[in-house]
Amino acid sequence: MTMEGGFETIRQLVLASASPRRQRFLKELGLKFDVQVSSVDEELLPGESPKNYVLRLAIEKGQGVMLQRPEAFVLAADTVVVLEGQILGKPSGCDDAVNMLLMLSGRWHEVWTGFCICCRSEKMRIVKAVRTKVLFRSLNRALCEAYALTGEPLDKAGSYGLQGRGGFLVDRIEGSYSNVIGLPVAEVVAELLSAGVVKPITKSFKEGIH
Repeated sequence: MTMEGGFETIRQLVLASASPRRQRFLKELGLKFDVQVSSVDEELLPGESPKNYVLRLAIEKGQGVMLQRPEAFVLAADTVVVLEGQILGKPSGCDDAVNMLLMLSGRWHEVWTGFCICCRSEKMRIVKAVRTKVLFRSLNRALCEAYALTGEPLDKAGSYGLQGRGGFLVDRIEGSYSNVIGLPVAEVVAELLSAGVVKPITKSFKEGIH
């Protein structure tokens, strides 16, 4: 018997992100959505905390798309890696990636994601930030160089991807695993359910499962 489950989208949903990882999360949940990206100035404001930074960018990204898609519910997000209050962006090259990984070696850091769900026609906006703590294993330069040469860290904040080869770098996580990859799935789904954008599929149970 073919089983049906997961979620279905019952209102128009737009993901304001080109991130393949965020798109994959939504697809794996069974959601249908459009992708539309709005460009924003990602420069950090003076005195801005990592939490406020990701919240501001999520809002700006979401509102940029919302103005073009007023009937849709727009989901936008922004993620940063933070070491002792310093935001670590994407490396400029392999050498920069190695240096960043050595900075993280054997230490705890934070991953912050801010997300915004908004709809102009419904006059609705939900904004939240989620923090995950990550402990790196102790690394030597050879390990960092070997990982950098794979090319994986070059397009990722903090110079690593937990979902890929970079999984070997991490010793422990406190909080949302998916948040480190770019989207706190549990929190986002809870808000989409609450807003009536998605609903769980229960068709097979209604028909009877044997």
